[in-house]
Amino acid sequence: MFELSFMRNAFMAGTFIAIVSGTIGVFVMARSMSFLTHTLSEIGFAGASFAVFAGWPALNGMLLFTMLSSVLVGQMSIKESRREAVISAVSALFIGLGILFLSLSSQTASSATSILFGSVVGISRQEVWQLVGLSLLVMVVVMIGYRQLKFDSFDAVGARVNGINSTLISVVFLLLLALSVSVAAQIVGSLLIFILLTLPAASAKYFTHGVAKMIVLAILFAMLGTWLGLYLGYLTNWPVSFFIAVIEVVIYVTALIFQHLVND
Repeated sequence: MFELSFMRNAFMAGTFIAIVSGTIGVFVMARSMSFLTHTLSEIGFAGASFAVFAGWPALNGMLLFTMLSSVLVGQMSIKESRREAVISAVSALFIGLGILFLSLSSQTASSATSILFGSVVGISRQEVWQLVGLSLLVMVVVMIGYRQLKFDSFDAVGARVNGINSTLISVVFLLLLALSVSVAAQIVGSLLIFILLTLPAASAKYFTHGVAKMIVLAILFAMLGTWLGLYLGYLTNWPVSFFIAVIEVVIYVTALIFQHLVND
């Protein structure tokens, strides 16, 4: 399997994607922003479709669209009373734009499949290094602002009382989330991006309560799903995103059962 260059690229990219997704996912769950991963995935779909239309790498288009829109959409949907309407409007707009850009492109069918479900075969060494660079950027920023981000995510009231600039933290986090969505979509695709950014972290919280421990466990769960998904995809030639989805759901159900047994 590792004799094939595209599998080596996929495993390397998948490892960094799992690290980023597990880390950011813990804060996504703590800040109750799983809804935003859905919205950004649709924005990313439009961005990747635009990139295909313009002849750019899909990742560049996703980065452009998600980075420009993440803060705006995040701030617009802070109030729960208008969150559903904002999500519906933004999702409809960007799904429509994505379909439009694909229809104007000459690569509609294959490009749509790669954007929606990811593409292991299509990841080049250059794209892998781009993913590695973006992943390291996300992790460095998280490490620099870890204490403030943890405080603001898990105790927002206490953070404000202690003078932490919650607005700045929120903006930085939204940008990090946009980067994470764009990075992770290279393996699971824009349609299923929320899997790696929510389920590993959601599972981890049932096994431990320390933030650092949750991050480590979420990374391990994301890595297990990604590695095993790539391996099973190689053996069966079925979509890798399907296996990742099933594995992460199994882990989550196992976590729920574990929590139920512990409480009983």
